[in-house]
Amino acid sequence: MDDIIDELSWRGLLADTTDLSELRSALNSGRVTFYAGFDPTAPGLHIGNLALLLTMRRLQLAGHRPIGLVGGATGLIGDPSGKSTERVLNPREVVAQWVERIRGEESRFLDFDAGESSALIVSNLEWTGSMLALDFLRDIGKHFSVNRMLDRESVKARLEGGGLSFTEFSYQLLQAMDFLELHRRYGCTLQLGGSDQWGNLVGGVELIRRADGASVHALAIPLITKADGTKYGKTEGGAIWLSADLMSPYAFYQFWLNVADVEVPGLLRVYSFKPRAEIEALIAESAERPAARAAQRALAEEVTTLVHGAEECHRAIAASQALFGRSELAEVDERTLEAAVAEVPSVQIFASGDSLPTAIDLMAEAKLVPSKSAARRAIAAGGAYLNNRKLTSEDAVPGPDDLLHGRFLILRVGKRNVGAIEVAR
Repeated sequence: MDDIIDELSWRGLLADTTDLSELRSALNSGRVTFYAGFDPTAPGLHIGNLALLLTMRRLQLAGHRPIGLVGGATGLIGDPSGKSTERVLNPREVVAQWVERIRGEESRFLDFDAGESSALIVSNLEWTGSMLALDFLRDIGKHFSVNRMLDRESVKARLEGGGLSFTEFSYQLLQAMDFLELHRRYGCTLQLGGSDQWGNLVGGVELIRRADGASVHALAIPLITKADGTKYGKTEGGAIWLSADLMSPYAFYQFWLNVADVEVPGLLRVYSFKPRAEIEALIAESAERPAARAAQRALAEEVTTLVHGAEECHRAIAASQALFGRSELAEVDERTLEAAVAEVPSVQIFASGDSLPTAIDLMAEAKLVPSKSAARRAIAAGGAYLNNRKLTSEDAVPGPDDLLHGRFLILRVGKRNVGAIEVAR
C-alpha cells in the first residue's frame, strides 16, 4: 500500500484522528514530523507500548520523521487516564533511572540513520524542569478552559470515583505543552497516542492553534486488548516486558506462541511487518489447520526477533523444541534453559554426593503425575521421559551425568506435560 493511512487502517491502527482527510493529505504531500510520548511510570516498556512504537516505525518507513519523547517531567506526575485512583509518586532518582532505560528501549525500534527522516529522542524535562510556575500559568494555563478540562472522560471518571488531585489534573496541560514545544523546536505537526489519551492529544492540538495560530494533527491508535477486553500489556503474572532482564526472551517467545487462535489475526496486523498477502495467507492457514499454530509460530518468531534479536530468538525456539522432545536438550545454553525451566512446573531438591531420587519419585515431586503408581503406569506405557530419553525401568535413577549444566533434569509425560527438577547441593 502506498497510502500510509490505508495501511494503518487495514492493520486496525486508527481509532481517532482530528481530521482524517487533512491528515491523509499532509502525509501524502511531504515529510511530516510526528511524536509519541512514553512516561517512565514503570521500569520499562511493555507490548502495549510496542504497538505505538511500531506504528511510529511504520510512519518512518513511509518517509516521515519520528520523535520519541520520554516523559522525564510528566513521569514525575503520571497520567490519570485509565486510572481509578491517584498514582503513588515515584522518587525523582527512580524516575531518572527509568527515563534512561526507556530512552534506550525506544531507540531500538526507530532508525537514526535515515537522512531527513532520522529519529530523535528527547525528554520533556528539558523544557519543563526550569520553567517557573507563574510562566506555566500565564503562557500555558490561560489557553485552557476548566469547563472543557472537566468534561474530558478521564477526568469525569475520576471525579465520579475517588477524586482527582490538582497534580494529576494538570497533566493534560503538560502533555499539551510538549506538543507545542516540539512544534516550535522541530516543526512537529502530528502527535500519536493510545485511544485512552485522546483528550490529551486534542488538548495539544487546541493549544497550538490558540498559542501559535497553527493547524496540527492528532492520531490515536486503539488499545490492544484480548478477546475479554483486558489490555495486552498485562497478564496475571505481570507485564509482557520488552527488556530481557524483566522478561526472558524465552518467556517472551512463549507468550506469542500461546496466544489464542481468535486473537492471532489482529495481533499479526498490529505487530507484524509482513505484507498483507502473507498475513492473510497465515490467517487462512490457521483457520484451516489451527492445531499447527502456523500463525502463532510466525508471529512469535518475528516479534521476538524484532525485540530481542535473531540470536536470542533462535535460542528461544531451540529451547522450546528441546523441552518438548523435538531436539537435544544438551544443546540449550544454561541461561536459556534456566528461563525455560521458569516457565514450566518445577521444583528444587537438595541432594548430597551422587545420590538422587528415583525417576518415579521425581515425577511425583514435580506433580507431573498424581501419584507414584501413576508414574509407574506412565513408564510401563512408554510415555515417560527423562531429558527426552524414554524411561524403560521403574527403578531408573538419574545420575550426575544426567544433570543438564550440572543443575537441571527435564521430565515429560506424554507430548505436552513437562516439568523440571533443579538440583541444589
